[in-house]
Formats: sequence, C-alpha cells, structure tokens
Amino acid sequence: MADHNDATPQPPPAPPDAAPLPQVRKSRWSISLVWLVPAVALLLGLSMVVQAWRSSGPRIEIAFQTAEGLEAGKTQVRFKNVVIGSVKAIRLAPDRSHVRVTVDLAKEAASFASADTRFWVVRPRVGASGVSGIDTLLSGAFIGADAGKSSDMRDSFVGLETPPAITYGAAGRQFSLRADDLGSLDIGSPVYHRRVQVGRVVSATLDKDGRGVSVQVFIEAPHDRLVTRSTRFWNASGVDLTVGANGVKVNTQSLAAVLAGGIAFQMPPGLWDAAAAPENTVYTLSPDQKTALTPPDGEPLFFTMRFDQSMRGLAVDAPVEFHGIDFGKVVAINVDYDADKKTFPTVVGVVVYPRRLGAAYDKLQAPGDGPEQQARVMAELVDRGLRAQPRTGNLLTGQLYIALDFVANAKKVSFDAQAVPMEVPTVPGALDKLQEQLASIVERVEKVPFESIGTRLDGNLARLDRTLERVNGEVLPQAQQTLKSLEQTLGDVRTTVNSAGGTLAEDGALQQGLAQTLKDLQRAATSMRGLTDYLSRHPESLLRGRPQGGSLPDEKAAAPAVPAASAPAPGTPP
Repeated sequence: MADHNDATPQPPPAPPDAAPLPQVRKSRWSISLVWLVPAVALLLGLSMVVQAWRSSGPRIEIAFQTAEGLEAGKTQVRFKNVVIGSVKAIRLAPDRSHVRVTVDLAKEAASFASADTRFWVVRPRVGASGVSGIDTLLSGAFIGADAGKSSDMRDSFVGLETPPAITYGAAGRQFSLRADDLGSLDIGSPVYHRRVQVGRVVSATLDKDGRGVSVQVFIEAPHDRLVTRSTRFWNASGVDLTVGANGVKVNTQSLAAVLAGGIAFQMPPGLWDAAAAPENTVYTLSPDQKTALTPPDGEPLFFTMRFDQSMRGLAVDAPVEFHGIDFGKVVAINVDYDADKKTFPTVVGVVVYPRRLGAAYDKLQAPGDGPEQQARVMAELVDRGLRAQPRTGNLLTGQLYIALDFVANAKKVSFDAQAVPMEVPTVPGALDKLQEQLASIVERVEKVPFESIGTRLDGNLARLDRTLERVNGEVLPQAQQTLKSLEQTLGDVRTTVNSAGGTLAEDGALQQGLAQTLKDLQRAATSMRGLTDYLSRHPESLLRGRPQGGSLPDEKAAAPAVPAASAPAPGTPP
C-alpha cells in the first residue's frame, strides 16, 4: 500500500468530453519587468559618473581676502570670458584672516593649475586704468584667470585683490624706475610718450631700506623700442603751472594723469645713445620734465653760507644761481648763535653742480678734477670777490634765491679752503642795504632838534610881526608922503623948464645942466619907488638888511632918456 504522504497529488480525472489542459514549464529564474527601469537608470548614472570623472580637471583652492560676490555652485571661473571651472565650496580659514574657495577646473583647463597662474575676482571697479567689470552688474561676479608658463603644478593659490595690469603673453617689455616717493601714481596709471599712452604702471614696491620706491612699468609693443639707453622718465601727474616773465604756462599730459597720476618719457635733445634698452633696465624717475631733460649734473658739492640778516622767504629747494645759470639748490636752513656778537645768524646749506658750467668748468678744473683742485679754484674765486647774496626771485610772493656772483670792491675775508664743508662768504641783499640806509637816515633825522627850532622860529615870527606893524604904521606913510612931495617938485621943475624953453635954448650950458639934474631927479625917484616896492614885499630886510648879492627892483634900470640939447647952429655965438 502506498504512503499517502509521499504520494504526489494527482489532478482529478477529466470528463470524457473535456479538452486537454496546457502543460506549463516552470523556469528556474524569473525577473519582473519592474526592475528594468532602475537598472537602466543605474547604468546611465554610472556612465555619467565615469564621463564626469574622465572629463573633470584638477581641484584647486584659492585664498581671497573676502568672499564678496562669490557663491558656491554658481560662481564661474573664466579665461577670456570662457568658462573653465566653477566654485564648489567657500569656507573661512582657521585663523579667520581670509577665505578659501574650492574650485573644480575643467579637464581641458588643467594647465591653469601651474604655479604662476593668477586668479582674481572680477567685479565692477573704477580705477586709474578706467572702469571695468560693468557686465558683472547683471551676470554677477566671477573669478578671472591668467594662465602662467611654469611647468610646476600646484593646488593652492593666493588670489589677487585687483586685476593684473598686464597678462601673460602681452607684447611689450617691462622697465624699472627708481623714485624718492610714489606720489599720486598707482597700479594702472598710464605711461605717455609725447602725450600718447603707450603703457601703464604694473607694480610699485617700497625699497628694503625705506629710502625710495621701485616702480615697474610695461611699455606695449611696438612702442617699447622707443625706450633707449638715454631715455628720461618723469612724473607727469597733476598740472605743471609756471609763472614767469613770459606769462603763465600750464603743462599737463591728460585728464587721467591729472586725476590719477601718470608717467612720461622722452629722449633729451641732442646727440644721445639711441640703441634700444634691454628689458628691466633701471631708470631714475624725475619729479618733472625740466629736471628730467636737464644735462647730467655730475658730482655735487656741498657749501654752507652764513647770513646775519633775516632769511624770510628762503625755502628748501630754492635755486642757487651763478651769473643767472641754475647752479644748484638749497638743501638746509638752520639758525646758529654767535656768542661774541650775541646774534642769531642763519646758516644755509646748498648743493651745487659744477658740471652745469660746461666749458667754463673744464677750463677751471684743468689739469685735475680732485678735491684739492676744487678747493684751489674756490679760493681764487673768493679772492676775486665771489660772494653769496640773497635776492628776491618773485616780488609778489617775496620768495628768495641765492645768487653767487662777483661783488665789486668786496672786502677781503679769510677763507678756509680745507674746511669740510667749505663756507662761502656772504654780503647783504639789496633790500637789506636799502633798509640799513633808510634806518641811518631816520636815525639822523631823529637827532635834529625840531622842538628848539620851532621855539626859535615862533620868537622870530613874533618879532617880524611887530616890525611889520611899525613899517606899515610909520615907514610906509612917510615914504608915500616923500614920494608925493617929490612928484610935486618934479611937476614944478617941468613947468619952469617949459616956460623958459627959449632962453634955455640959447644957453647950451644951462640946458645941459638942467637935463642932467632932471636925470638925477628921475633916477632918484625910480630908486625910491623900487625901495618902497621892495620894502612892501620884504619888510624883514629892515632887520636883516639886503641879502648878499641882491639888488632892488629897477635899481639898474635906465632912466627915461632926456632929449639932448641941440648943438648951436654954425655962426651962432656960444
């Protein structure tokens, strides 16, 4: 009997007229179509990961002072406005001094991970080189890149806070300028040649000793060939205003140079070395064009000068002239004390450049150019009357300058040619001499006894008034009466003469005597009239007398001519 537990259940018998059932074969593996979609998605994802891994470039980290305008997952890295990467993360440095920006570069931009690549944030800026980054107002800030040439790769960089003035591969050359201070120059300030912009300032650093600055300029090709070994550079910032005898002169390069500073260069006039200068040649940056184009000064000499008068109006950098030639400048002004004279003289230190005298210097220095020869020449010039004198350079401002010139009849002074530094003897300025003369005149005028003179003059005037009263009251009336009597006597004489005309004609001697008498009487009358007129105008002569060499009016006038008696006719008895 079979075991029912091991027996396989049998299907019930089919009815005789039923159709046979289909036979189903069971598969060992059965997969549902539902899993097909995830499988395809997984395959696609894996392919994308593989593709991203194959196309991804290096990951770098850039340090910036601030993350202003940057946003993780959105900010792009661009080179010539082509996207070469994107920002993945931004985090603060542990010391909180800067931020670290993680950037994923594209595979084709792997060369931007070289050691000398530069990165900076492009945002709207207004600077000396103009306005930049305006397009980021709408699109947002991005990180700019400039690929370097180094073969060394790195993954950490320090970003620039300002865009570089020049990019790698720009055609042109760089040159170095040395200056005492930076002035108004800045990175991006223009460089001009004959008022045409040909370059820009790329960097400025302070010297290690702190005594000056070094400025790097980039001159674009083909203008870089204009920079020769003899080229002079000067600071063209601001406005150069000159007031002189020829009027007012204004010199400037451009509005950008006035506002943001600038540099200009040019070869000085004359025959100079016109060979192109090699890159990174060092030049001196002069403060202005006049100083830059001045011929070489040579070795300077330092002198001191001692002035006993006030030097108000003299300032440091005031010119020192010799025969009207710019010979040097003032470098120091100090006050000293003279214990013997109890005065405070002013000691002025000047620097002069003998080479500026040209041929005259060559003749003076022959046959040597050493300190002994210079001291000997200086001693000879001082012995001939060379003196330093302050003179007025501008009447409006009262500015002074130092003039080295020969003074006629100058007093001999002791000069130590071996002193270091040598002290040039001085003479007072023209205005100081005038002031001394005016002071001497005022002193003499003060010594005049005006009060005593006034007292005596008052007494003399009082006595003169009394004398005039006497003359008017006594002398003049008597003189007038005498004149009337004289006129009456003359009238009687004329009457007598007229009545006795026939008799006088016969007697010639009597006629001549009467004529002479009439002349004497007329002369006396004229003198009396002149005396009367003189006394009326000068009554003081009664006290002082007639002045020496003086004469009375009409004293020398001839009396009216009296007709001479006619000579007797021939045959007439005398």
